[in-house]
Amino acid sequence: MEKTFQLEIITPERQFYTGQVESLVLPALDGEYGVLPGHEPVVTAVEPGEARFKADGVWHNVIVTQGFAEITSEYAVVLVSTAEKPEEIDAARAARAKERAEERLRQHGSQQEHFRSKAALARATARLRATSHRS
Repeated sequence: MEKTFQLEIITPERQFYTGQVESLVLPALDGEYGVLPGHEPVVTAVEPGEARFKADGVWHNVIVTQGFAEITSEYAVVLVSTAEKPEEIDAARAARAKERAEERLRQHGSQQEHFRSKAALARATARLRATSHRS
């Protein structure tokens, strides 16, 4: 059995990460989804939150938003709307975004606006959680 597998984390703007990893943990609908080399093939939804992967014995954290992951025994491709390192996050900006999303949810707009606001709130909350881990 291999000790690593190929990981690609891709957003519409950039190729966030490409390389061999020993382990991957993704935020999923029902909690965290762990991946090791030799994993059974699966496609799964990725939820906003903190993903992490282990490369060369070191864990790396990534804040991701919604997307999908295709996983096989030899590789994992994670396609998400955004991916950021915790140190790239501006905590004050994330807090303001969270407040705006909460206000939009209180205003009871259209169903489409409701879903957009919930997504914005989830992203801001994940970003703030990551910055609190840094402190």
